[in-house]
Amino acid sequence: MTARTLKAIHRAYRDDIADLTTRRPLPGPDVPHLNPFLFLNHHGPQIYPPHNHGLPFGPHPHRGFETVTFVLDGNLAHSDTGGHESVIDAGGIQWMTAGSGLIHAELSPRSFMEQGGDLEILQLWLNLPSHLKMTAPRYVGLQEPDIPVVTSADGTTRVQLIAGERNGVRGPIDSLTGAFMSVVRMSEGSRATFDALAGRVLFLYVVRGSVVVGGRRIEQFHLAEFAEEGDVLTIDAAQPAVLLFGHAAPIHEPIAARGPFVMNTQAELNQAVVDYHAGKFHVAPA
Repeated sequence: MTARTLKAIHRAYRDDIADLTTRRPLPGPDVPHLNPFLFLNHHGPQIYPPHNHGLPFGPHPHRGFETVTFVLDGNLAHSDTGGHESVIDAGGIQWMTAGSGLIHAELSPRSFMEQGGDLEILQLWLNLPSHLKMTAPRYVGLQEPDIPVVTSADGTTRVQLIAGERNGVRGPIDSLTGAFMSVVRMSEGSRATFDALAGRVLFLYVVRGSVVVGGRRIEQFHLAEFAEEGDVLTIDAAQPAVLLFGHAAPIHEPIAARGPFVMNTQAELNQAVVDYHAGKFHVAPA
């Protein structure tokens, strides 16, 4: 087995949205994407006062990719034109396949706007290959008890397994592209090892704390970029840490992106705009 080499470390930059503290490591000045991982917004951590306006993400469209939303603190109310509705609480996730097109809203429940509280939410965009970009939309919302946790023998590392397999345990999301996705929580001094990574694109973002990979320290709010060679990754926690960790097969296709649409060509982007304005993103529930 060969260790993956850390190629670069990218700091998330601030890009606040109204009163929502937002950091974005991807895309960044030096890393446009880690295809199929296209985009990550890290909202919070922050404390909202009582009688707040909540999250600012009213109805908006998507086509051609998937969104994975991690609710670490607070909660999130989702609704879309496929007829899906849910309120996801802290520790839960939502996985939405926009596919051929959905309009969705991501807002705070009325109780949060009235009472306020802690909030920290991350959203990751996952690309879809050309043959899946117009797949039927779908949505899965999971609360924390719905997501299995694989704990190390000494109890110091907990992998919340969302998609993929670890130690014989499978995550509840059946990813269309075979992506592995997890939230990793590590105690100071603990170690996590992930293998079978040959030919995969790795995604490692430090949400809290700091970790060491290959002798280099990766701090909070930083994204790791890895070389292509190697099939094993070892992560050591320099401090108590929370990580987003995933891996997936690369998509060797052109990327054409415009706002909420990610396709392969400009012509497909133009068609997405036409279809959206024609009302074609209102789909029947699956």
